[in-house]
Amino acid sequence: MDILRFLMDADAPDVRRDLPRARFEVKRLSVLAGEPVVFTLQALPYGRVQDIRRMKEDAQAVHILLAGCAEPDLRSSELQQHYGAPTPLEAIQALLLPGEIEDLSAEIERLSGFRRRTVEEIKND
Repeated sequence: MDILRFLMDADAPDVRRDLPRARFEVKRLSVLAGEPVVFTLQALPYGRVQDIRRMKEDAQAVHILLAGCAEPDLRSSELQQHYGAPTPLEAIQALLLPGEIEDLSAEIERLSGFRRRTVEEIKND
């Protein structure tokens, strides 16, 4: 297979837009709601990851979650108003426990290719 041709083929998936997605249940919120509370997370493109990495380390997990959470809309002004939060970041911190923020952020990182092996060595026999 001509790999370069595959990467440039018009029918090939757009790797910049077709980012992996997955759904994750937040167990504590599900117990409180009496039904599953599910967040839809998606991978982040390279440039967004680099922007977040330039931020202070203690705020990176919240920024990753804000950038990679497709559903629910964590930027919702209603959510901010409900929690009396001036910013979406503070609303997330009021809504979720620190461990939940870290776990959801870690899942976004995995979808983005971090925290797991994404390549495999080819050994010539």
